[in-house]
Amino acid sequence: MLPPDDGVPVLHAVPGGPVPSIALSSAAIRRRSILTATAAMVGATALGSLLSACGKSPPSFDNLDISGNSGFEPAFSIADTNGQMRTIADYKGKVVVLFFGYTQCPDVCPTSLAELAQAKKQLGADGAKLQVILVSVDPERDTPAILAQYVAAFDPSFVALRPADDAAVARLAKQFHIVVKKTPATANAPYAIEHSAASFVYDPSGRLRLYARDGQGVDRWLHDIKILANEPNAAGA
Repeated sequence: MLPPDDGVPVLHAVPGGPVPSIALSSAAIRRRSILTATAAMVGATALGSLLSACGKSPPSFDNLDISGNSGFEPAFSIADTNGQMRTIADYKGKVVVLFFGYTQCPDVCPTSLAELAQAKKQLGADGAKLQVILVSVDPERDTPAILAQYVAAFDPSFVALRPADDAAVARLAKQFHIVVKKTPATANAPYAIEHSAASFVYDPSGRLRLYARDGQGVDRWLHDIKILANEPNAAGA
């Protein structure tokens, strides 16, 4: 199911329950999402004007171009499934898709990871330039062993990062302007996670470039990854 166009969708997922539909968040969340998207577009427009003034046309991406937008804090330091702290510098030379989700997500998360795995195959030689990273928003249940097995089921090259606790997840949510909300457990069901269905794309030099709404098909990934992987200033190009 494709997310609607008037806000950032969040997943209402109850592990072990029926597959949920994608629902919009509260009015406050929609307002914050709109402000974030507006800020991103303003930043992208300013960058495009600057490039035009220099005689260079900005690339035409299918996903939202947030290049140079100061509203996001793209630096991160998160443990991988072996306990080693990872930063974007560890993936220099790759187009990095930073994907927020969790292993018990029944719908958009596995669908999006499957799309990225298919895109990697269809990219041919450029597929080696793609690194998909799942950042768990549910570190309590997503143990390192579970995460490692989960991402490898989609593609052996995919990796997972596990924030230390819910407080670390909250800090990342603030950095990237995403929604992550844990709803309390009930007598009949465990707690659930609501989260923005979104990914963030870095170029091979480690710069944050794109905001991508999940579940939009393989073609959008193919188009934008090819551009980033083959830019003249791409690291290692």
